[in-house]
Amino acid sequence: MADKAPQIIIIKRKKAAHGGHHGGAWKVAYADFVTAMMALFIVLWLLSSSEQVQKAVGGYFTDPKGHGKDVGNGLRGAGSESLQIHKDDMKKLKEKLEQAVKDTSSLEKIRDHIVITVTGEGLRVELIEDEKGMFFESGSAAPSAFGKDLLKTLAEEIGKLPNKVTMEGHTDSKPFGNGKDGYSNWELSTDRANNARRYMMGNGMKDDQVTQVRGFADQSLRNPANPEDPSNRRITLIIQYQKTTAADSAKAAADAKTADAKTADAKGEPGKDGKPAAAPPNKDGKPSPVPAAAAAPAKAPEKK
Repeated sequence: MADKAPQIIIIKRKKAAHGGHHGGAWKVAYADFVTAMMALFIVLWLLSSSEQVQKAVGGYFTDPKGHGKDVGNGLRGAGSESLQIHKDDMKKLKEKLEQAVKDTSSLEKIRDHIVITVTGEGLRVELIEDEKGMFFESGSAAPSAFGKDLLKTLAEEIGKLPNKVTMEGHTDSKPFGNGKDGYSNWELSTDRANNARRYMMGNGMKDDQVTQVRGFADQSLRNPANPEDPSNRRITLIIQYQKTTAADSAKAAADAKTADAKTADAKGEPGKDGKPAAAPPNKDGKPSPVPAAAAAPAKAPEKK
């Protein structure tokens, strides 16, 4: 029998047609989604963070000069020790210092040269010079009569506070005229701030209250558009926010808990643990009897 020819098997494979390029529109939508989620989580983090973090972040946006961004990073010397005292308290202190200056008759002519602002670092008090030299003799680190009166008034008020203070000296861009032995605006700004510190410590401010004395020369101008403007010559006092300690936080929590308990007792409301509040004492100091209806709630009638 003749051999049969081998059977030929034909397999047909259909190739699926691949769609064309879809473009990158989905990437834009995905980027928007990720950005929105990041913003959401930042908001949730701020809501759950401590008051110190919230104030530090808020100081970045509320301080137009940008000092708020230095809170907490140590660049300003005390940012890491800040933010227990609320800004409302600093506003009250600002009003108190302004009133103290108004009440000092010898300082009536120089009120416009005193600028007090609340910043992310604390309360900033700037003593701004004029062309003739308002608070310091021209080209000298010695305080003038007006300068001594103002520094004494400020020292008496600041010395009553527990807050630490940073003192800064600034000059304009005019070269120092009597620059003997390399004496320049750097030395002048530092000496003025240090002399102000020395005078204030001798007139009411505590010895350990000043944490830093800084001299900036003309590197931090108040009026950058005019580097030789007399307003660039100034002394700045920064009354820092008070440091938050664990003991202070625990005390505040205990006081709040006590206040809540007293309020609940006064209203006769149950405490947080669900137990009825204790009855207030009688005039003789003995606790009042609790009515039976209040002591044990009536049972519902049983169904037969």
